[in-house]
Amino acid sequence: MLSKKIVDRVNLQINREIYSAYLYMAMSAKAAEAGYQGVASWLMVQFHEEMFHAMKFYYYLLDQGARPELAKIDAPETKGSTIKEWFTHVLEHEKFVTASIRELLELALAEKDYATENLLRWYVDEQVEEEKNATEILQQLELVGEGKQGAFLLNIELGKRTLTVQSDFSGGILPTSAG
Repeated sequence: MLSKKIVDRVNLQINREIYSAYLYMAMSAKAAEAGYQGVASWLMVQFHEEMFHAMKFYYYLLDQGARPELAKIDAPETKGSTIKEWFTHVLEHEKFVTASIRELLELALAEKDYATENLLRWYVDEQVEEEKNATEILQQLELVGEGKQGAFLLNIELGKRTLTVQSDFSGGILPTSAG
């Protein structure tokens, strides 16, 4: 049985993951409006990944006999008007999420909540990947420079990203999905 502190903190993390999804959706709209359909597609795939993260926590609470409590989702603040500014924002945001996951893991360790600790190890690995992806895109932007041709080619490349996580949660989190 999960402690109230763990349940409350997991519920906060659900809110943060849904906020992340909301942020990526807003950023996707901004990219599409600017004509960067590939970037918009990449960001929409990220929206689905963040929803998967939220739902993984949601079903974890249910599986543990705890109730998910959904709070208000703040309006996302989308920064910048260039691909570089957008992905700088992505990296900053993912670092915030990483810190949040680490705080939750520290609580689970302090409470000797091994089931929650086990779940959170997956999220720790996931955050390494999230930060790496944003960092690599920023490195690619540095390589192509400020020219429109480089942004055009990177836009095409980012548009090739496909969804690799479950996006239909009506039956719970399926064991064959990532995680």
